[in-house]
Amino acid sequence: METPGKSRVGPITPAADVEPDAGPTLTDLLLRVAQQDRGAFASLYEQTSRRVYGLARRVLIDPELSEDATQEVFLQVWRTADRFDPALGSPMAWLMTLAHRRAVDKVRSEQSATDREARYGAASQSIDHDDVVDTVTQRLEAENVVECLTTLTATQQESVRLAYYGGLTYREVAEKLGVAVPTIKSRIRDGLLRLKTCLGVA
Repeated sequence: METPGKSRVGPITPAADVEPDAGPTLTDLLLRVAQQDRGAFASLYEQTSRRVYGLARRVLIDPELSEDATQEVFLQVWRTADRFDPALGSPMAWLMTLAHRRAVDKVRSEQSATDREARYGAASQSIDHDDVVDTVTQRLEAENVVECLTTLTATQQESVRLAYYGGLTYREVAEKLGVAVPTIKSRIRDGLLRLKTCLGVA
């Protein structure tokens, strides 16, 4: 649907529920806006936008957000003027209801955005912190393991390194070192027990 051009709220004549005797009432204007009458929309905007903006400003405080809310209200009026029912209330009451709802929605939207940013920031800080802790912990554990390896005998070190750092099986370690499989198993078992004791692992 084609909509009329929007402009920022500027100097506007004081609002009134009814124009001077020579002009149409706000109800007449709304009925004409429902028929997509641009002239009627311009007149309606001129007569009522100051009060719509005033209500939005009281709710939102921020001038720019209030102007945005005002423009959104009148865009809604252009699109839904046919829903206005004179039997349910005055045109000004309808407009103020739209303005209040729009302003409250903006408050909630702004609060939700702030909450999302706060949650994201907290999550990011937590992730960064956890990453640092994990990295430091892993590095310290690796350093401790390397240090504790020096407490093993040369044959135990060799067997453990081939099995756990080289990824070889007992049989592959035995073949590589030319030693019987039971001997390799014994070396690795004894070496791991000494490592556990050095690292303080129960």
